[in-house]
Amino acid sequence: MTRRELPLDGPFDLPGTLGPLVRGRGDRTIRLTSREAWWTTRTVDGPATLHLVATPDALTAEAWGPGADSALERAGRLVGLEPRRQPTHALASVEHRGIAGLARRRPGIRTLRTESVFDALVAAILEQKVTGMEAHRAWHGLVRTHGEPAPGPAGADLGLRLAPSPAKLAALPYYAYHPFGVEQRRAQLIRAVAARAPWFEAIVDLPLPDAYARLLAVPGIGPWTAAEVAVRALGDDDAVSVGDFHTPNLVAWALAGEPRGDDHRMLELLEPYRGRRALVVRLLELSGLGAPRYGPRLSPRRIEAI
Repeated sequence: MTRRELPLDGPFDLPGTLGPLVRGRGDRTIRLTSREAWWTTRTVDGPATLHLVATPDALTAEAWGPGADSALERAGRLVGLEPRRQPTHALASVEHRGIAGLARRRPGIRTLRTESVFDALVAAILEQKVTGMEAHRAWHGLVRTHGEPAPGPAGADLGLRLAPSPAKLAALPYYAYHPFGVEQRRAQLIRAVAARAPWFEAIVDLPLPDAYARLLAVPGIGPWTAAEVAVRALGDDDAVSVGDFHTPNLVAWALAGEPRGDDHRMLELLEPYRGRRALVVRLLELSGLGAPRYGPRLSPRRIEAI
């Protein structure tokens, strides 16, 4: 076990920052409370568990496993402290009263940067064209069945696990994904991505436009999937998930009082916040606001219908 302390020079919201990594209740790759986080990851040096504890003045980081030193080295970048990423309190002076109020209530949220591109990409692929409940079930099943116990007390005492390795996912035939509700198209895409995992992981060292270009050059990875990866793994403060089922309606309702919106309208309303649109969307997701619902909700489907 190795340890590091990161000073805090302003508001810091640990669950608000790391919340996008939690893939539904029961996600065994992470445990998150108001001041503490356990997170499992793979590094160039091997698996690691990172434990973060927040106090008013500092964030203490401890790590276990072969990749412990690598995990500690990127801990500050993970939570937006190194280099200092723009926290949500910077939005408290914007003209829109609703956004300014939300920023004052949740001032310490930052855009995270896991640098674990492969895990973010697999989770995003599982979320393509299905409900959140279906995607979470698939993620939980893959982690439970094909993952590994997390290093240190997180695995021994808390039951946390590492997400499946690229080698494991690449070796699985596509039909081995079916018990988790994943049809052939998404299964084959995950297998293809897993076979080229180092090529994808290398985008953390590219400028954001080049990173997006590499993701979008792969059939099956579109703007929505690329943005979902960039906002988690690459720390893109401006990522917007164009093509999302819910976000356009949420943005239209919150910023313009319009019960429905499409991608064009969403981008139009978010344009004044360019450069920090991901933070605005995150605030809206945490606000409890929701556009009025009309008609039936998107329902889970059997795998043969996907």
